Amino acid sequence: MHTPETPATNRRLLIRILLATPLLLAGPVAAAEGPLIVVPPFDLIEEHPDPGLAADHERRLAAVRQQFVDGVREHGLYRVVESAAADEAVSRLRAQHAFLYNCPDCKAQLGAASGVPMVAAGWVQKVSNLILNINVEVSEVASGRVVLVKSVDIRGNNDESWRRGMRFLVRDLVERRDVAAGSRLRP
Repeated sequence: MHTPETPATNRRLLIRILLATPLLLAGPVAAAEGPLIVVPPFDLIEEHPDPGLAADHERRLAAVRQQFVDGVREHGLYRVVESAAADEAVSRLRAQHAFLYNCPDCKAQLGAASGVPMVAAGWVQKVSNLILNINVEVSEVASGRVVLVKSVDIRGNNDESWRRGMRFLVRDLVERRDVAAGSRLRP
């Protein structure tokens, strides 16, 4: 049975569309919800460096860092700040410290220079060309307190395994956030 269209029916439909529009557009807007954070370049930890792989490792480190940044932005986990002040702080700190991930004062200085409350330090530990792990540690700048540590083991020292590892790490962060949000919504 067909319901005849009336001005009231059309108004109700228009109201429903107008009310739903912000929800449909909320995807990209939601990406700006998380706390401000700075993400310095990732470090590589390896016991037996292979100079022949140095360029590949630098490229992969930059790629997984960017994948992390893009992932946490896309899912609204953090609002990543990138600035000249952050770049200058990283350059100055790198001249003084081999690694930023294990330097609490470096993270505090980087956060202060960037004007953000949190720093995500990342590093890849290469055990061998077969066994590696990708790590991310998020710290509060003011207290130095570590609020998140995530590590993913990967097999194979190649672009695809590094990408897959970071994809899993970000997906796991999103799923944990969603589970936590769901448990807060239950009575």
